[in-house]
Amino acid sequence: MTFCLLVVAKAPVPGFAKTRLCPPATAEQAAEIAASALLDTLDAAFATDDAITVVAMTGDLAAAARGTEIGRALRKTTVIAQRGWDFGTRLANAHSDTAAVHAGMPVLQIGMDTPQVSPALFASAIEPVRAGASRAVLGDAEDGGWWGLGLADPRQAQVLAGVPMSRPDTGFRTRAALTGAGLHVGELPILSDVDTMEDALRVAAIRPGGRFATAVDAVGVVA
Repeated sequence: MTFCLLVVAKAPVPGFAKTRLCPPATAEQAAEIAASALLDTLDAAFATDDAITVVAMTGDLAAAARGTEIGRALRKTTVIAQRGWDFGTRLANAHSDTAAVHAGMPVLQIGMDTPQVSPALFASAIEPVRAGASRAVLGDAEDGGWWGLGLADPRQAQVLAGVPMSRPDTGFRTRAALTGAGLHVGELPILSDVDTMEDALRVAAIRPGGRFATAVDAVGVVA
């Protein structure tokens, strides 16, 4: 069964992207790291068998680092605009809008903060949903959030609208909301997302040949 890989992304504009990397990174270097993370993530999505890539985008791509390159990559995807007054609502709406465009397909939603992802990881993450073994899967992040959410029926992501995001208990609250909606939630591997330079160095070491690792190395910080 074909599935949708929903990538939730923000235009990596200097001064607004990955600001927790500054210092030691400059605003321009932080935006370059964010842009590289998105591009590496899209490369993994495009290489995943049976996946249709959808990008829920926000921000000014014309002002973004690597904006032209990102724009070219987005031509290979279905791009939808993020909508909603907070992040949980935007996530819920992104799932709903994806379901409207690609009806009947399961969805695996990811962000742009885990550039260490791979086609093999995506395929294994969505497999329980595609096989009917689970209606939902959730991948926790090391900071207490989550990096991936798979749903057989993406309309059930509406529960995300009531979950506070970017908190140490967001992963716990998200799992509780899904369980409260009657879903058995399978577990995905725990990943480190990139919030700090320490995170960036650790993740870059996993994929040393990618754009992300190159952008992190350019900051000149030794792990």
